Amino acid sequence: MTAPPLSLVCSDCLAVNRVPSDRIDDRPICGKCQTPLLPATPVELTDRSFGKFVSRSDVPILVDFWASWCGPCRMMAPSFAEAAAELSPGFILAKLDTDAATQTAAQFSLSGIPTIILFRRGSEIARQTGALNTPQILQFARSSV
Repeated sequence: MTAPPLSLVCSDCLAVNRVPSDRIDDRPICGKCQTPLLPATPVELTDRSFGKFVSRSDVPILVDFWASWCGPCRMMAPSFAEAAAELSPGFILAKLDTDAATQTAAQFSLSGIPTIILFRRGSEIARQTGALNTPQILQFARSSV
């Protein structure tokens, strides 16, 4: 019996794509705009894109809630990018600027930034506040699914 196809939301055009489970390692692209659906770098989310991207994707989404003025956020950014390359295609890593996406950030009652939250089909399944290095991000993601 074949596994059901996965739904993946394009980070650029927000089209929902259906990808056969056994083709996930083939680096699928969006059928509408040709953007990679499982990038090895963090994708930028906004108030407009966050809800659909996180709730309609079948792959776990790890979101870094950050701000440009936050020193620990800037220090963690290279580690988060390294983790994105390591965790793809099993996870999608995304960033949400809490100053630019105030409506979305307010929904999560953040106690501080940086905060990373792991989502599975739109539901929060784990959260960690504070700057992490690459091995810590990898361990958080892998142990939380």
